[in-house]
Amino acid sequence: MPTAMPKESEIERKWFVVDADGRVLGRLATRVASILRGKHKPTFAPHMDVGDHVVVINAEKVHLTGRKLTDKTYRWHTGHLGGLREVSAGRMLKSHPERVIEWAVEGMLPKNRLGRAMVKKLRVYRGSDHPHAAQRPTALEIS
Repeated sequence: MPTAMPKESEIERKWFVVDADGRVLGRLATRVASILRGKHKPTFAPHMDVGDHVVVINAEKVHLTGRKLTDKTYRWHTGHLGGLREVSAGRMLKSHPERVIEWAVEGMLPKNRLGRAMVKKLRVYRGSDHPHAAQRPTALEIS
């Protein structure tokens, strides 16, 4: 019996809201990346974007284990000469907590145009307010 492949018109996208308050960053990111890819659905296909939208709230309250607040560094290049920037995880959590979760999830998605389409369905907010109430997102509990 042939494997059923989902058609673009048959893909049903849902909205989920995840509260990052007290959650460990890596465990949160793996669950969010799995939902963005659509691996929780029986219609999952690795060559298609069948995932759902995810809204992460309370990004500033995410938890890092061990000595990662001081030892983990985020590095990026601005594109200018001598533009290599390096910031510790603790400083990044204070200034841009949304970026910490976005980069953790993005690193777990495919590194191609499919992964770039998946990461567009992720919205991360610093506090508990978000403008996506009209989509009626389902609260997702991550253990």
